[in-house]
Amino acid sequence: MDRHRIEMFGEELYKAFLSGRTIPNLRDRDRDIGITEAYKIQEHFVAQRLAAGETVVGKKIGATSRAVQEAIGVFEPDFGILTSGMLFPDGAEIDLSRLIQPKAEAEIAFILSADLTGADLTAADVLAATDHIRACFEIVDSRITGWDIKIQDTVADNASCGVFLLGNEKVDPRDVDLALAGMVLERGGEPVSTGVGAAVQGSPLNSVAWLANRMNSLGTPCRAGDIILSGALGPMVTIADGDHLVARIGGIGTCSATFLRKG
Repeated sequence: MDRHRIEMFGEELYKAFLSGRTIPNLRDRDRDIGITEAYKIQEHFVAQRLAAGETVVGKKIGATSRAVQEAIGVFEPDFGILTSGMLFPDGAEIDLSRLIQPKAEAEIAFILSADLTGADLTAADVLAATDHIRACFEIVDSRITGWDIKIQDTVADNASCGVFLLGNEKVDPRDVDLALAGMVLERGGEPVSTGVGAAVQGSPLNSVAWLANRMNSLGTPCRAGDIILSGALGPMVTIADGDHLVARIGGIGTCSATFLRKG
């Protein structure tokens, strides 16, 4: 796949992001798009956001559950780049007009205190490099029409990054059994999604270790200060105008958001 088509698809995704409109899936438009090409498209898409003034604040891990991997035709997670324009504080009011077809996932966010470099990093290495963890929401959002995605589409679309929110409570990960951390996601006080840390590669620590090793293989290590979203603890939830969502994660804390269409 030549550079021209990589840049063309990256620009299409960026324009879709700016306009709030979707585009047809990429895999059916170019059969030469593999994982490598999809990450190059992602790089071009993200580069345009950075050129517009955003900065990189971390990374997200997607496709961490077996069910999601089977749905999009992959057998390992993927990753996307988190930028400053995506970050909102706990309790924020999110304008739905800036999103297209958003869905909420409750996750555990890792904030690193040290670089994750070296070969064959493990969960223990992640634990040692983590300053604290927080409850968080990732609001995924696809620029691909109707969420008609396979792995090539979501990777190219920056792993379907939308926005994310961090809870206020900061917890030492050594004080929590992350594999057993239970999650309840509530809409208007009613549970709509439940899950547990073990759903994320056996433990969110394993998910972050996978990312660290993947990024090291690419020559772009996870660095001190990075925010890492470790993967959805339970099924994603479609968001509608007026929704108030709260994620409660045992031993870690809560995160909440309200969604209103202002535009």
